[in-house]
Amino acid sequence: MFRIGLTTLMAFFLSLGLGGMVAQQMAVVTGAGEEYILVFLAVIVFAAVLAMVFFVAQLRSDKRRAVNVAAAWCLAAFVLLLVALLVMEFWLVSGNMAQLAADLPIVGGLFLSGMAVLLVDWLFVRWRVGRTRAVLGEGRE
Repeated sequence: MFRIGLTTLMAFFLSLGLGGMVAQQMAVVTGAGEEYILVFLAVIVFAAVLAMVFFVAQLRSDKRRAVNVAAAWCLAAFVLLLVALLVMEFWLVSGNMAQLAADLPIVGGLFLSGMAVLLVDWLFVRWRVGRTRAVLGEGRE
């Protein structure tokens, strides 16, 4: 249990760091203003939620498969949320291209930083889970 907790904690901090760096670079490249703080706050939420999801996945008996399935479901949910956000954005601006151009860097920052958090969490937890070791006497009849 200690190993699972340590893995989750390390994955949280690594993904938070990389997600924050991606958000920072997106803010610099797009020349974002103070409203971009929402992206930085979302990175913290993404990292915390994904850390809990991967913590629960590590508690399963087939850890490697559970981590992969959790990552696939999180990716699907993340893409669905992104599509819903884009649809809502297009609906709200209703033809105002200047407003759309101002809002798309935030959507891009949310997407790229969230993907960075998911990728780092998945890769680190999958690496730490590794192959399960055989226990003496297991598999004998």
